Amino acid sequence: MSTESKWKSVLHYRLVFAAIMLAVLTCMTAEARVIKANPQNVKSLLPTLKPGDILVLTPGFYSPLSLHLNGTPDKWITVIGAESPEGTGAAVIAGNACCNTVSISNASYLAVVRLRIDSQGLPDVFGISAGGGARSIVHDILIQDNVLVGQTSDQQCDGISTKAPTWNWTIRGNKILGAGTGLYLGNSDGSDPFIAGVIENNLVQDTIGYDMEIKFQNPRPSVSGMPTGFSTTIIRNNTFIKGDEPSPDGDRPNVLVGGFPNSGPGSGDLYQIYGNFFDHNPREALLQASGRVAIHDNLFVDGQYTALDLADQDLPLKLADVYNNTIYTSQQGIFIFNQDQTAVTNLVGNLIFAATPITGTPITQQSSNLTDSLDNAVNYVNFPTFTLGQMNFYPLPGAVEGTAIDLSPFASQVDYNLDFNAIPKNQFSGQVVFRGAYAGEGTNPGWKVQAGIKPEPPQRHF
Repeated sequence: MSTESKWKSVLHYRLVFAAIMLAVLTCMTAEARVIKANPQNVKSLLPTLKPGDILVLTPGFYSPLSLHLNGTPDKWITVIGAESPEGTGAAVIAGNACCNTVSISNASYLAVVRLRIDSQGLPDVFGISAGGGARSIVHDILIQDNVLVGQTSDQQCDGISTKAPTWNWTIRGNKILGAGTGLYLGNSDGSDPFIAGVIENNLVQDTIGYDMEIKFQNPRPSVSGMPTGFSTTIIRNNTFIKGDEPSPDGDRPNVLVGGFPNSGPGSGDLYQIYGNFFDHNPREALLQASGRVAIHDNLFVDGQYTALDLADQDLPLKLADVYNNTIYTSQQGIFIFNQDQTAVTNLVGNLIFAATPITGTPITQQSSNLTDSLDNAVNYVNFPTFTLGQMNFYPLPGAVEGTAIDLSPFASQVDYNLDFNAIPKNQFSGQVVFRGAYAGEGTNPGWKVQAGIKPEPPQRHF
């Protein structure tokens, strides 16, 4: 079976048997109750839920939900739609001017799955919101396989928002379409940090502002249970696509990640950003990052300002490991700026087609990169274009190979040895010889990049 066929099989399994998967994922026991709800009784049922319960929302239109639910590590509480959020049998949570469409506060070990969350274009009505600041601790949350629409009133209207101390969130397999801001995690002033999250296999498309922003972090508040040691936030296998709509409140990158605290808990944390497809931004970067980041095996296409902007923002750039990415853009490929010149930046094994492939300082290490002009990309990859549905950046035979690349400095990072298709980079010769996001040549055996959810690989390498 081909890699793509395996991925399609896995995706089908997830959609058809999501409830079963949730039971496995959250270690629910045979004691779990499965409770059916409808729009008339759901609000009376929510307060009765106990750890391990699965609340199944039957098709229909529901008023906004307020979720103040706490499972346990081995018995999560799940709120799940009975059918696909994209069909006529969807459980639709409809926005109302009263409040955000789905509000989560003082909650833990909670899964929200397979709902259609429609804010109906109402001003300041977010899709999923965890709010309340330090008074509301929200941790160990799963947001999976939902469709979020109608967060379209203005640039400040968010698909998914956290403004409370949050940790151990997984945001997976969701579609966020046309929002003012797709995901806004953390507070604008650096408070209410988003810690140790996993954001994977989502489609965020046609936002007014950011597809996603994770805010910089002030010194960590003292909150019971909050991680104090090294944590990593994983951003992998997502599709981030911007349109050409104006951004009245200021142009924004597709994705921005801010820095961690300068000292104390969290100061050594890391963003690991890999396997993502970043597509199109008419006025800003595809990805902007400060703080500490590892960025590998991504596709960056059509950032008309710059593709990858590594620069001081609210907090300084400190570490950037950037390896095995493919960049195809008309202006700058990678831009680096750190005012005090103390940042450690390693650019290794990237494949870059741009007017200015690499610029800025400091660059600690620059090795095994292959760069050329946009026009010459046809000599290296199958079909370089900005057109979705046609682009194919898989390498031509013999075009992007070189001397072996030493990736051992990055061996502590998640999936450092897997390419964009989650295929081992040394599969052919026992060495890493391919530049860019794909470790192969000829016909792409994996996902064809498109405006869709990138399927999970057959085996999850965590």
